[in-house]
Amino acid sequence: MSQWDGKSRGAVLGYKIFIFLIKNVGLRAAYFLLYFVAFYFLLFSWQGTKASFYYFHNRLGFSTLRSIGKIYKSYFVFGQTIIDKIVISSGIKNKFTYEHDGGEAIVQLLKEKKGGILISAHVGNFEIADYFFNELENSSQINLVATDREHRAIKEYLESMSLKNNLKFIVVNEDLSHIFEINNALSNNELVCFTGDRYFEGNKVLTETLLGKKAKFPAGTFLLGSRINVPVLFVYVMKETSKHYHLYTRKANFKNRDAQDLLKSYTKSVEWILKKYPYQWFNYFDFWNDIK
Repeated sequence: MSQWDGKSRGAVLGYKIFIFLIKNVGLRAAYFLLYFVAFYFLLFSWQGTKASFYYFHNRLGFSTLRSIGKIYKSYFVFGQTIIDKIVISSGIKNKFTYEHDGGEAIVQLLKEKKGGILISAHVGNFEIADYFFNELENSSQINLVATDREHRAIKEYLESMSLKNNLKFIVVNEDLSHIFEINNALSNNELVCFTGDRYFEGNKVLTETLLGKKAKFPAGTFLLGSRINVPVLFVYVMKETSKHYHLYTRKANFKNRDAQDLLKSYTKSVEWILKKYPYQWFNYFDFWNDIK
């Protein structure tokens, strides 16, 4: 089944090991360990490796041999983004540089205090965006809707170490209480950020083409974004070098009250960012429901 099961890679123990290395040996040592960790996942994370092979081979058109090499690099870059998140959330932000491309749109929304919706994806490293947003005035107006149940313990652990984190989390709950939190945030003219590329079993979905193949997406994000009268922006934080990130912000163009049109605009945006950063697609499951 193509829907995500709510579980992501990583465990608190793994984070603690990397934090120990970063604090006592340095960032390079943590990156060096990734060479072995990425190889382990290539061999033993069968579901993730199959899904990643399908992405590189079937959707991007690379040969079998090149696809295997690209899977390894994808795991390695994914590990780097996790380490970077640990370093930045621990307050060691000066190790990294970053640049904004279209970020003035977010600044304008924060200044106007009229609310807005940001839609990202599981590409790049959007979870560190809040530490960049902290430098912006009124950054406490940004809410991130979190659907990753397994990562709650990890996020709590990282937050306990963080020196500052103004971003607010709205956690998706089975009792749907998060709907009221989202509406309340928008009513208070705050920004709400969603990831638009994963859904849970039983949730309403919409279908659209991504990289030449139909896939399912969570309907709620696009229904809300198309119907509420606030700006919608697509936002991605992409790793460019070992210590440099690039924040992309693009305004969504779609027909009012047309969720399908907003979704189509979103998939085109995701395709655009993946052409620039093909290794940073981090959906390690049968996204297109097409793995034989």
